[in-house]
Amino acid sequence: MDINQAKERYKEYLLSEKGLSLVTVDDYLGDIELFLTLMRKAEKSHGVGRPLIDTREFVENDIPSFALLESELDRSASTIARRISSMVGFFRFLSQEGELSFYLQKDIERPKQHKRLPVVLSMEEVDALLDAVDASKSHGCRDKAMLETMYATGLRVSELLSLQIKDIKFDNGLVVVRHGKGNKQRSVPIGEYALSCLRAYIDGPRRENKGKNLPEVFLNRLGTPVSRVYFFQQIRKYAELAGIDKPISPHTLRHCFATHLLSNGADLRIVAEMLGHVHLSTTQIYTHLSSRRVLDAYEAHFGKKTGS
Repeated sequence: MDINQAKERYKEYLLSEKGLSLVTVDDYLGDIELFLTLMRKAEKSHGVGRPLIDTREFVENDIPSFALLESELDRSASTIARRISSMVGFFRFLSQEGELSFYLQKDIERPKQHKRLPVVLSMEEVDALLDAVDASKSHGCRDKAMLETMYATGLRVSELLSLQIKDIKFDNGLVVVRHGKGNKQRSVPIGEYALSCLRAYIDGPRRENKGKNLPEVFLNRLGTPVSRVYFFQQIRKYAELAGIDKPISPHTLRHCFATHLLSNGADLRIVAEMLGHVHLSTTQIYTHLSSRRVLDAYEAHFGKKTGS
């Protein structure tokens, strides 16, 4: 089968039978195109002259060879693993269609992915970030409420942006979080200062917003819920104003929430419940972060005295 025809049929298969989004399908097709480009260049440079215009020209070693080329280009393990998965899916589709000249192995080795510890700010850096917001302005009052709420509760970005007025229990000092399939709920405590920022925004700028009758708490100037892209841009702006040069995102405040709680003696299981983690092992990464912070502080204080 002509490769271009194969890609079109695979696209139809992913959209209609697998039910994937167009964005996801385009990502898969982009990986396939990259595979074809790299393999053609590699074959040409080695004088083999394999044009790769028909699916029956593929050979069993193509995917491992592709992984090796990606590794030589210094791609990350996660990127290589994702692209291997894209090609395995494509090859399996071609196998089912009878358009490969070989039987694809069930398992193809993927590079080991080392979990990177998330970026966490010190408490002083968090204070600087939160203080960088000018709450005297309408959008600043809202952004202050968003940042304070996220740091005080450890909500995911999606949970924060979908938070509704009815979810804030001012009298009880709780936030009700709806998450996951089946609209699961958990209640998370929230501090008085964060609540005061929320009340200032809800009773102030939000009351004047054209979308004030919407259930979501945080609205943009057009009267619709704040987007993830906007929130990302704002937190990067405030980080720059605060003189923080670490690569942070909105999710960084969730990492800070967990790490700072554990650093101050909070129980791991309680932190896991507040974060909405199903497995305790997911939360344990923050114990590594909090331990590292303690060791860094120890080294900073006592390391200079070792030679005395």
